[in-house]
Amino acid sequence: MPPMDSFWQGKRVLLTGHTGFKGSWLSLWLSRLGAHITGVALPPATEPNLYQLAHVDKTLDSYHCDIRAEKALVPIVRTVLPDIVFHLAAQPLVRASYCAPIDTLGTNVMGTAHLLEALRGIERVRVIVIVTTDKVYKPAAASAAYGENDPLGGHDPYSASKAACEMVTECYRGSFFESRGVAVATARAGNVLGGGDWSADRLIPDAIRAWSSGLALHVRRPNAVRPWQHVLEPLAGYMSLAEKLWENPLLAGAYNFGPLAHETATVREVVELARSAYGRGEVVYGSGNDGPREEDSLRLEVDKARTVLGVAPRWPLAAAVGRTMRWYRGHANAKDPRALCDADIAAW
Repeated sequence: MPPMDSFWQGKRVLLTGHTGFKGSWLSLWLSRLGAHITGVALPPATEPNLYQLAHVDKTLDSYHCDIRAEKALVPIVRTVLPDIVFHLAAQPLVRASYCAPIDTLGTNVMGTAHLLEALRGIERVRVIVIVTTDKVYKPAAASAAYGENDPLGGHDPYSASKAACEMVTECYRGSFFESRGVAVATARAGNVLGGGDWSADRLIPDAIRAWSSGLALHVRRPNAVRPWQHVLEPLAGYMSLAEKLWENPLLAGAYNFGPLAHETATVREVVELARSAYGRGEVVYGSGNDGPREEDSLRLEVDKARTVLGVAPRWPLAAAVGRTMRWYRGHANAKDPRALCDADIAAW
C-alpha cells in the first residue's frame, strides 16, 4: 500500500537522522507528499553523500544536533511541535560498533531516551516510529525467520544497543505515552539497497568504490544470508505504519519490514546480481572467517506488516539490485541525483 498524499499533506513531521542515507530518501519522499519536515541530525558522515547531492536541505528545516545532547535537543523538539516523529538517527554499522562501543551505546540507547523524554511534554504529537534493525533479535541456533515476539539480544555492540533501544521504547510507551493515546512503535527493517549510499563496510557501496576504480571487491562472508530489500520498501512501511497508528493507536508495537521468505539471499547472490547489472567488476570471495563476529543467517518474518498494515514488498531482489546499480551508473554519468531518486520513488 503506497503512502497517501491526502494523509501527509500539511503534517508536521520530526525526522531524526535526515542527513543519512535512509533519512535523505525519506525526506525526499515525505516532501513529495506535502509534509512539513524538520530534520535533526549530525552533518553527513560521508563524502560524497546523498543529502548534499540531492539537495535534501531544500525539502525541510534542518538542525545539526547530536541526539545525545539533551539540552540542545529539547528546545528543538519544543519548537517543532510535531504531529508525527520518525527516529532514524543512529550509529548504524556493526563493525564500527566494535571500534566505538560506548559511542554506539550512547547514540542508540541514550539518544533514543533523550528524544522520547523530550516528546513527553509535547501534547500535539500522536505517532512516534522508532527505527531499529533486523539485528535486534537474540541469535538462535536454527535458521528460522525471526518474528516480532522472539527474544531480543545481540552479541555485537550495535545489535545490543538496538535491542536496548527497543526496551527503552517499550518502557516509555507503557509508562508515559499509551495512557495519552500516543502511538509508539518500533520498525525492524532488513538490509537495505539503494542509490546514494557511500557508507563504509556496506556491500553495494564497497562494490561501487572498488569497481569504479578498477579494483576487486573483497567479500568477507559470501555465504552470509540477509533479508535484502530496496530502501523504498521499509520507508513505505514506516509511513504506512504511521498512517495506521494515527487511525488506531492500539496497533502500536513492533513491526518487521523485509522481503518475502523466498527473496532472502546470500551475500554472494547479491554481489553477482550487482556485477551483472553494473556490467563489470572483479570479486574476491573470502572464507567467511575474516573480521569480527557476525551472524551467518538472518531472516525476518513479515506476516504482521502484511496482515495488520497491508504492507508487502513490491520489488523482487533482482529489481532492487538493478535499480540500485542503475542509480550509481546514472550518477557516474553526471545525471542529477535528485532526479534519479524521484524516478525511483515515482516508479515504486
